[in-house]
Amino acid sequence: MSAKRMILISFLAALTAIGAFLKIPLGITSITLQFMFTAMAGILLGAKDGSISQIVYILIGLIGFPVFTMGGGFSYVLQPSFGFLLGLIPAAFIIGRICQDNLSFSRIFFACILGLAILYAIGLPYMYLVCNLYLGKALSIGYVLTYGMLIYLPGDFLKIIVCTLLCPKIAKALK
Repeated sequence: MSAKRMILISFLAALTAIGAFLKIPLGITSITLQFMFTAMAGILLGAKDGSISQIVYILIGLIGFPVFTMGGGFSYVLQPSFGFLLGLIPAAFIIGRICQDNLSFSRIFFACILGLAILYAIGLPYMYLVCNLYLGKALSIGYVLTYGMLIYLPGDFLKIIVCTLLCPKIAKALK
């Protein structure tokens, strides 16, 4: 792996960490820029390196550095929002796979929508299980869908549009 690739992987991992702190708290989770930087990692680095950048980010948090929205450490796996962090890895991979060799608006937009769907497919069940089985909060599936996804969708789509418009320009600058 070249030094340039390692720097880009580290840079996107750092941006994802920074994105955790650019947040608006809402209920049991927060609006952050993490997904936007995850999508950028997949688009700009490709499936493999994009997902590696997210693995690096999560491992840094799990070993104790406070890079997640509410700190860090291994006990963070018991936070309701940790499933969304796990979802960043396959989201970056799928986005990178779909966008490989084609950075058209429609391809990036579709890839980001699919990546977001994967993120929610992992994050929402995790949130439901942690809240209901570990924390003892009796949350309905409807509550988790509303406060774990629906209120965030407008912001998610805005982040996808920003990513779709910026990434082709950034990719050209990186070549």
